[in-house]
Amino acid sequence: MHDRDCLHRFVFEHYPIRGHLVHLDAAWRALIEHREYPNAIRGVLGEAVAASLLLAATIKFDGVLSLQLRGDGFVHLMLAQCTSGLGVRGLARYQEARSGEGGVPPSGAPPSGAPPGGVPPSGVPPGGVPPGGPQTGINDLIGAGNLTVTLETDDGAQRYQGIVPICGARLADSLQIYFENSEQLPTRLWLYADGLGASGMLLQRLPGGAAAAAGADAAAVDDAWRRVQLIGDTLTREELGTLTDAQILHRLFNEDDLRLFEPSPVYFRCRCSRERVAGMLQGLGEAETRSILAERGEVEVRCDFCNRAYVFDAVDVGRIFNAGASSHGGSTVH
Repeated sequence: MHDRDCLHRFVFEHYPIRGHLVHLDAAWRALIEHREYPNAIRGVLGEAVAASLLLAATIKFDGVLSLQLRGDGFVHLMLAQCTSGLGVRGLARYQEARSGEGGVPPSGAPPSGAPPGGVPPSGVPPGGVPPGGPQTGINDLIGAGNLTVTLETDDGAQRYQGIVPICGARLADSLQIYFENSEQLPTRLWLYADGLGASGMLLQRLPGGAAAAAGADAAAVDDAWRRVQLIGDTLTREELGTLTDAQILHRLFNEDDLRLFEPSPVYFRCRCSRERVAGMLQGLGEAETRSILAERGEVEVRCDFCNRAYVFDAVDVGRIFNAGASSHGGSTVH
């Protein structure tokens, strides 16, 4: 049985290479339980959530890492967020009204880091819905657009953002470009998700100073980095979903000396709150909010991430827009 709802860190003892393995089970099902995503969208969203955990684990920070895919395709927005404590949430927005035109392709692709394939963008019909098929790529779902990785501290004092074009058929292809352009650290990811779980593996080559500390020369490190990537490409989605992390590492890298650290738990966590929703209503404006109140007798806002409903009556609305409500600022439901 594979490891559940946890992230494992590991390092190669003799080379400046580190890695992470992550599995979401109950956390993933909690994240999607209020959404009936088509299979292909659910699969890419699961890969994005797993990737957000793998990326967050490479950084020392106190805040939130956001991985966003935005484009002109059938899925116009996909967002996965991970806190420094490995709490995740995510959502996808797509053209639901048009989903019956041609059907959204089922998820059934190999792990995202596998050699790219898929239906070219030119294969997308005029209606905007990509044809079904086991090799459907993110370029068919998202279309032309960008991958954005944002890192923001809890106090909002620091914010870093990296943007790269969506490239390749798999999410891992764009993430590889992101690391090369933004982080300057060669990185590979292998990702897979379905309705029951989401998993992934990350390998990352560390800077030159780490090579000296490991006692390896540059040529040996180059050779080791090429070799571990080739071996990583043999990882299958079945292995990600059924083997323990210790078994995966033994199967892949039994000729190397690895150190596997204790697992860190991962979990679904939505950061919405009544205060944040009140701030959103204040940003909407008093006139618009009172118009909704007059029409419906109350204002109900439902969180896009967890589906929790926040209800405000006339007294609540009055409090939001009194002189003391400025403390809510312009916060949004995040």
